[in-house]
Amino acid sequence: MSLKVVKTALYVEVTEQLRSMIAGGVLSPGTWIDEQKLAEQLGVSRTPFREAIRILASEGLLRIEPRRGCYVTELTEKDLDEIFPLMAMLEGRCAFEASSKASDQDLNALEMLHKKLKAYAKDKDIDRYYATNREIHLAIQHLAGNEWLTQMVHDLRRILNLSRHRSLHHRGRIEESCKEHMAVFEALKARDGKKAEILMKDHIQNQREALRQLKSEQRLTA
Repeated sequence: MSLKVVKTALYVEVTEQLRSMIAGGVLSPGTWIDEQKLAEQLGVSRTPFREAIRILASEGLLRIEPRRGCYVTELTEKDLDEIFPLMAMLEGRCAFEASSKASDQDLNALEMLHKKLKAYAKDKDIDRYYATNREIHLAIQHLAGNEWLTQMVHDLRRILNLSRHRSLHHRGRIEESCKEHMAVFEALKARDGKKAEILMKDHIQNQREALRQLKSEQRLTA
């Protein structure tokens, strides 16, 4: 019994480490997974490593190709077109539910995050802006207090993390994103759930449009 628990804890730890490496860009989209090398780096045998690979493949973060090996998932334009509308719908619902459940104290805490967001947008500090932006989305999701909704958003967000914060590199996007967030926050403070939902949906869809424009610009300059 004790040995089984240790093995379970080990593959879970390996899964978390690999997931973090993918989210952080250490293992970038399209990267081939060198099982032997990575297992050695993590100090584990191939058995827990392969179990971690299986889990991450089931989550969509990795893809396994017969006779070729395992690769970090690279999202296609079609993937993004299909995922973003779903994310917009789910995060919009989070904003709607949060508007009626957030306490004044919750909104004060959220206001502090938005002040940080504005400062990072002004400084064009993309990395810190992205981190605070993520905090805000997670906070609104938490305030919605809907476990089923949380799980669905969490699953899709892990996939979209593969594109990380590339949309913020599009010219003017960081300023636009900040304005959109402030508008959502004003709707939350006004307890206007329908408006908050619409604004959040638009915010997510605008992220997709920024990625599309960025892709188009890269093609023109290639």
